[in-house]
Amino acid sequence: MSGFRTLFYKELLRFWKVAFQTVLAPVITALLYLTIFGHALRDHVQVYPGVQYTSFLVPGLVMMSVLQNAFANSSSSLIQSKITGNLVFVLLPPLSHYEMYAAYVLAAVVRGLCVGLGVFIVTVWFIPMSFTAPLYIIAFAVLGSAILGTLGVIAGIWAEKFDQLAAFQNFLIMPLTFLSGVFYSTHTLPSGWREVSRLNPFFYMIDGFRYGFFGMSDIDPLRSLLIVGGFFVVLAVLAMRMLASGYKLRH
Repeated sequence: MSGFRTLFYKELLRFWKVAFQTVLAPVITALLYLTIFGHALRDHVQVYPGVQYTSFLVPGLVMMSVLQNAFANSSSSLIQSKITGNLVFVLLPPLSHYEMYAAYVLAAVVRGLCVGLGVFIVTVWFIPMSFTAPLYIIAFAVLGSAILGTLGVIAGIWAEKFDQLAAFQNFLIMPLTFLSGVFYSTHTLPSGWREVSRLNPFFYMIDGFRYGFFGMSDIDPLRSLLIVGGFFVVLAVLAMRMLASGYKLRH
């Protein structure tokens, strides 16, 4: 497992060396979202009974930051290695596809959780938060970041240039994130749009994560956990098959 440890350490150093860009900048962006949307919508959006809109917004912003940064870490690492040509130094050592997958995804999880924790620490100074079910918070944060880290691996393998990776992020990751209930409760949507929201796997990550703070959610959190867990297994199998076959990496 020395190869896994080395690659994992390299991936950690990769984002930590530029923490101002990879950690601090997303925290500031989330704080701006909270300030603008909290001020503009707090009197117009109905959420859970007894929960202020700004409090409702905090878990969504934390989870959104976790997801987006986990995806960015693994996807950008692979596409940069492919374009600069240094991916060969990862492929030449006797690293199994399991080790490669674990190193990239675990590093993405660490970055996602670091950014999410930073967003929470900054926002909690202004908006006190409670913890109703902390195990759900941890479970959805880890699974969510692992899913997006896996999606980042898939996107990084598939993309051959930065334009393709940007399209993957702008036309898939961003819409699914923003339409997952970060800024609103799906109970406020018309029935048709509410059912459409149930087709978005990111919705279950956000909704289950929010349950850990308020003890209230749009659907049963255990059901969300099962759906998110199943989604992770499917993506993990796909990513490892792509790594094992060498798709767009060795050929």
